[in-house]
Amino acid sequence: MHTYGYSQLVPIDSLKTDSSRFNDGKVQKPADNLSEQYDVGDLAHDIFYPNRTRDPFRKSSGITVIPNIAANPSIGFQLGIKAVAGKKLGTDPRTFMSVAATSASITTKGIIYFYVNHNVFTNGNKWNLQGSLVAAKTVTPDFGLGIGNAAMGSEEDKVLSNPDRKGYVLHSMFFNFREKVYKEMMRGFFVGAGVSFDIRTKIEDRITAANVLTPYKIYSDRYGFDQNNYMSNGLLFSVQYTTRDNQNRAYKGIYADAGFRLNQTWMGSTKNALQFTTDFRKYFSVSERNPEHVIALWNWGSYIASGALPYLELSGTGKDAGFRSGRGYTVTYFKGTQYNYSEIEYRFPITRNKLLSGVTFFNIQTANDEMGTKLFEQWQPGGGAGLRILFNKSTRTNLCLDYAFGKYGRRGFFLGLNEAF
Repeated sequence: MHTYGYSQLVPIDSLKTDSSRFNDGKVQKPADNLSEQYDVGDLAHDIFYPNRTRDPFRKSSGITVIPNIAANPSIGFQLGIKAVAGKKLGTDPRTFMSVAATSASITTKGIIYFYVNHNVFTNGNKWNLQGSLVAAKTVTPDFGLGIGNAAMGSEEDKVLSNPDRKGYVLHSMFFNFREKVYKEMMRGFFVGAGVSFDIRTKIEDRITAANVLTPYKIYSDRYGFDQNNYMSNGLLFSVQYTTRDNQNRAYKGIYADAGFRLNQTWMGSTKNALQFTTDFRKYFSVSERNPEHVIALWNWGSYIASGALPYLELSGTGKDAGFRSGRGYTVTYFKGTQYNYSEIEYRFPITRNKLLSGVTFFNIQTANDEMGTKLFEQWQPGGGAGLRILFNKSTRTNLCLDYAFGKYGRRGFFLGLNEAF
């Protein structure tokens, strides 16, 4: 799970103030009064230093660290650590926050996962650098291709579409390097390009017998991919537009990104492919007195225009950039060569000091299966509710605990830093 955090080490939320440039130059009242807010740092101070007076003007740390703990039948018990850190670079007051995040974990079944990612804005937002590095020994749950419709063709088609959502498990070694560089062309509008290298080796299905058909085997044979290893390497071209008042937890504004990925065999990719992705997010604050009452909308889509992607690199549930979509289902529970996802979430404060807040959310997703079911033909729902604990008030960083559910008996708890979108 990727997490993102942004930091502004001043007594007010100046990122909110900076965003006033998108409102006809009128300086707006800051949305946050940090002296009236109470976060985990304040709680720790009161526990360990109950007799020491807090300095309301002391700069808070821009680093947030939490344990990375999880458990499920696929991975066993997971223990690790994750951290996010942020800083504003340069002196231009309109500069967005830069962020770095990292996590390392190990499980009782020998799974190891490590990543580092960053989203850096130079002074005045002239340049934006986005990238990540991942090295992992993984276990990937697999539930077939498509959205749950039974294919009407051959026995292979029926296994591949997997209408009963029978679970399979794939073990592999995974390495990823991705870097994109954006140039601001006008305020809030960026044009970017980059590269991505996705390498997967030692792919194994250790549970299913070698002579038994599985969705992974059928797809790999059908599209000409080696079942043991592959590379998915390509060029990235994107445009991005943002007016969010805070990129960590927005109260209002827009974020939009659209781009192409061109996998190329001359870069080492197993197959050529052209993929188009879109990401749109809109935030409405529904209370002037308390801007934390927010309705947030999200749509994410991915579409293969030509060529073929390896089975484990197909877009689907939880395959967005932050791996946060589709709460209620495991990653890649639904997937296809064409995929679209939408979510609405209502965010609201619970305690007056902002330590606790909550969310309710509902999502729908759709995918094709290349065997008769088309995109937007069938939808699968999910939803739930969550509790938020204010971890760092100067960065609007929340610890997020969600309970979500979907169809086919899917349900579970989801833990993360910062909002899903």
